[in-house]
Amino acid sequence: MTECFDCDNCKESLYGRKYIQMDNGPYCIPCYDAHFANTCDECKELIGHDCRELYYEDRHYHEHCFRCFRCDRSLADEPFTCQGEELLCNDCYCSEFSSKCVACEKTVMPGSRKLEYNGQTWHEHCFICSSCQQPIGSRSFIPDKQDYYCVPCYESKFAPRCTRCKKTLTKGGVTYRDEPWHKECFVCTGCKTPLAGQQFTSQDDNPYCIKCFGNLYAKKCSACTKPITGFGGGKYVSFEDRHWHHNCFNCARCNTSLVGKGFIPDNDEILCRDCSSDL
Repeated sequence: MTECFDCDNCKESLYGRKYIQMDNGPYCIPCYDAHFANTCDECKELIGHDCRELYYEDRHYHEHCFRCFRCDRSLADEPFTCQGEELLCNDCYCSEFSSKCVACEKTVMPGSRKLEYNGQTWHEHCFICSSCQQPIGSRSFIPDKQDYYCVPCYESKFAPRCTRCKKTLTKGGVTYRDEPWHKECFVCTGCKTPLAGQQFTSQDDNPYCIKCFGNLYAKKCSACTKPITGFGGGKYVSFEDRHWHHNCFNCARCNTSLVGKGFIPDNDEILCRDCSSDL
């Protein structure tokens, strides 16, 4: 007795016919297509057993239906992108959605190395220093109007130079007589002590700390012999060729302050009227 070999669905004999074997049994081609074939998301027709089927995000397509929404190019063997419900080839996607390099005006392809700054995009090799014309890459840069400079070129071209060492100032310095100085270069002409943030004065356009200026140029108090610098609110009294700090201008006998009062000179001494009348 010959064993029957029939389609599991329509029960027709499969002897001499094409069929497809499924887990639960064999199916003739019409039954297989009717029960197991997927529907093409594009043309809405069944994708028969003899068609190449493409699958993307729970959607099925005939090979000839899997095409770019814009240029109609087949995407079967091409890279593509999904934008909303639309399938786009890379060229169409880049043309519409990718940035364009502001230097060469060509599309910056997805995944390529690029630089973005201030809302603009460059190919990495197109973002170059306006001075040396070398790609800046991942190095620091400085914008100047419509130009971009690597740090060495910017410093060489624009940064102020220290009056003393002539090297560029890249950050905080000191301005003296409208000229720029490095803080470490702005020192006392006498003792070389840094003057940045300190009180200082000048002599013949040279800066001096208070101590050096007092020792070298200031008048000396006739009483204590220390310099009279006038800094810190210090006041002094002058008489003929002699000078005194306010707190040193006292009667030589009774030590009474003579500031704002009458006094009598007695050789090298200064006396109040009372002490002078006792002589």
